[in-house]
Amino acid sequence: MSLPYALRERCGERPATYPEIPHQQLDQIAPVELQEELWRRMAGLGHVRTGASVVSLPETRALHLDPEHALGPATAFVRDSTEFAHLHGPFDGSLHLLLPERDAAEALARGWGEFHPLVAEGRCPPTLIMVYGPRDGGELETVWELVRRSHAFASGQIL
Repeated sequence: MSLPYALRERCGERPATYPEIPHQQLDQIAPVELQEELWRRMAGLGHVRTGASVVSLPETRALHLDPEHALGPATAFVRDSTEFAHLHGPFDGSLHLLLPERDAAEALARGWGEFHPLVAEGRCPPTLIMVYGPRDGGELETVWELVRRSHAFASGQIL
């Protein structure tokens, strides 16, 4: 199943990112108010609890699906957890999330993100991507749709 709408192209150049761990966005940082609006929406998704990431820096805020609702494949989660997305700290503003492979490839092709470095090393599946932080309200809506898609993938609603 592909994305439920035509994913638009992200305007402009891709931001600079750190190519190793910690995988971070270095410029074109999302305004803090957009980061906070995105987090408010993320924290309101069904059957999630918020908390620390199992893999990221301490300032990262993560979404963990309640175990009884974590019905997606193992490739929908970070390591052996129920974490499916996390928002980096305010000096970064990007996210890591997991999407079905076709959706991840489409998001990357349209300029919305890039694979996590561990994907290239074969240590993570090609479902794990960095999504660049939203720079304006229109981008917020696209990034929010990608987060909702990640939630549906982790919930087993799409494969």
